[in-house]
Amino acid sequence: MRAGGVWQRLTEGVPARALAALAVLAALLLAAPVLSQLLPAGDYWLSILILMVYFAYIGQAWNIMMGFAGQLSLGHALYLGLGGYIAAALYANLGVGPWLGVFAAVCIAMLAGGLIGYLGFRFSVAGVYFALLTIAFAEFTRILFDHFKWVGASGGLFLKVEPEGSPFNLQGSPVLFYYVILVLAALAFVFCRWLLTGRLGYYWLAIREDPEAAQAAGINVFRYKMLAVLISSGLTALGGVWSAFYYKNLFPESAFSMGRSIEVTLAPIIGGLGTLVGPILGSALLVGLGDLFTTMAERLAEYGIKAGGLKQIGYGVALLLIVMFRREGVWPWLAHWLGFDRHRENQP
Repeated sequence: MRAGGVWQRLTEGVPARALAALAVLAALLLAAPVLSQLLPAGDYWLSILILMVYFAYIGQAWNIMMGFAGQLSLGHALYLGLGGYIAAALYANLGVGPWLGVFAAVCIAMLAGGLIGYLGFRFSVAGVYFALLTIAFAEFTRILFDHFKWVGASGGLFLKVEPEGSPFNLQGSPVLFYYVILVLAALAFVFCRWLLTGRLGYYWLAIREDPEAAQAAGINVFRYKMLAVLISSGLTALGGVWSAFYYKNLFPESAFSMGRSIEVTLAPIIGGLGTLVGPILGSALLVGLGDLFTTMAERLAEYGIKAGGLKQIGYGVALLLIVMFRREGVWPWLAHWLGFDRHRENQP
């Protein structure tokens, strides 16, 4: 496909004002490390931005499976953990750099996703039961890695910090990690747009709305569900590799935890399931609220008031408000209010 044809496919039906807003957002994100240094505690604000982009990326990866294809997964920590552990262990134990180790990490995560998908879809495990299957595999893997000494077992796996840093080993300043995750998030955004505007996207939409009708219409439901799982697990594993080298430590208890899986799902649910901008907006809201509640908890602690779970309570309240008032998420409502949807654009 020619470059002009790709651009036309990606932008077809997108209002000019929405494209302009995306261009402004991209410019701001590219300049963010420089702009953050103009603020007091610039490194702190850069770390907040890094988290926002990271959760937008992994939210986009989960959105492929649930938002596009309608397959509920509550065990995506499995792919994050596998991606991080495989790449980190290859680097720490064998000296294999992350740019090579990432291929093994993605392949193994996709293998795990393929196994879960095959068992679930072949035996007609759907809905909440499929979600329970994903949780079971994540928990089983956590127990396995708790006793897997090659990756540090329950004691954890730690990556050596190179004093000078090297981009070839994904070592360096937070600015390096920011641009790496920003590129991943941008590519995921474009890739998802490309998927949605093609035949695969329409097949997923049909499967999400009514699998039986899609099957009757001649769509190979099993094949396209499996594709959603494989793509989602592979992209999530990439985020796991980035996370492992950014934090430089891994513990089975946290890498495969249910809480980590829930964190993956929150941004697209709050932002807007099945939308491209939803995970981005949801991530900004969640990280911003999380930082606010963490600061509040620290201030309360100064007065002897223990509020360690305030952040989790805030997330729960945000999710409850979305379920009650904006079931489609914040972005569809905001897009309509800003006139970014086609209906509003075509009005005089």
